[in-house]
Amino acid sequence: MNDLPGISVVVPLYNEEEVISTLFDRLDALIHSFAGPAIEIVLVNDGSSDRTAELILNKASADINYTAVSLSRNFGHQNAVTAGIEIASGTLGLMIIDGDLQDPPELLTQFYQEFTKGYEVVYAIRENRKENILKRMSYSLFYRILNSVSKIDLPLDSGDFCFIGRRVADQLIAMPEESRYLRGLRAWIGFKQIGITYSRESRHAGESKYTFSKLLKLAHDGLYNFSDVPLKLMTSVGTYGILISIAYFVYVLFARLYTDQVPTGFTTLIMVVIFFGCVQLLSLGIIGQYIIRIFFQVKGRPLYIIDKVKSHYYNGKV
Repeated sequence: MNDLPGISVVVPLYNEEEVISTLFDRLDALIHSFAGPAIEIVLVNDGSSDRTAELILNKASADINYTAVSLSRNFGHQNAVTAGIEIASGTLGLMIIDGDLQDPPELLTQFYQEFTKGYEVVYAIRENRKENILKRMSYSLFYRILNSVSKIDLPLDSGDFCFIGRRVADQLIAMPEESRYLRGLRAWIGFKQIGITYSRESRHAGESKYTFSKLLKLAHDGLYNFSDVPLKLMTSVGTYGILISIAYFVYVLFARLYTDQVPTGFTTLIMVVIFFGCVQLLSLGIIGQYIIRIFFQVKGRPLYIIDKVKSHYYNGKV
């Protein structure tokens, strides 16, 4: 067993056969040009159906700087990143980066410079994005809403692309949350943190694997895992609804006793019933979001199952 690397680069991959050759070239160049500790590249295949698993295994077999990890099926991006963090051998810290090359791996140099200044977490802030305007506006709005309702300070326009110190990585592994929102957990851990801005590129090749439904699930995990505002909102809506109902009852009673203008109308009644029925269903849905997280958490199932590991450093059990 050779000396362990100082830095690990964790790269989750799902059906990235089209981009993986260029990814290898960029990472190879980074390994040889980086003026710092030795680098290990941890490639995590998240149940791909193309040749991604084969390609990363071949790379790890031919190059001792690479570690290939294959999960038993697709467990999702956040769990794949967590698996990579567990396998990573970097003694100083880890860089987390997606495999689509929208985030430049060369930014490791700047990350590491900030790390040497004492920052345990160095996260990247997307100064601009090469995506359609609707998607950019949706991301921007979501980050600002989440930050406004969260109990912790969540950096705006910051994704999973970051550098974390070894003890931060160990804390992330120790957190058994089933519905993971890593950028939120990273902020919750604390320690000294700093953000650096960069321009996010378009995908090098292929299509985004984060579909609308997956993005929506990630947004739900961020909202419900780091805020109790939805529950408080429903309490407020219910309270205001009761007050409005009492006020309306007093008005009807007054009109019945002292005037001849008693409110009538089937349409008004139906609208009131529909409104409060919708409020009740929405309330049950919000409560259900919290309950379903409890339901899956108490099962105690592992976040992922590792099928194979090809590594020059890792000697754990699979």
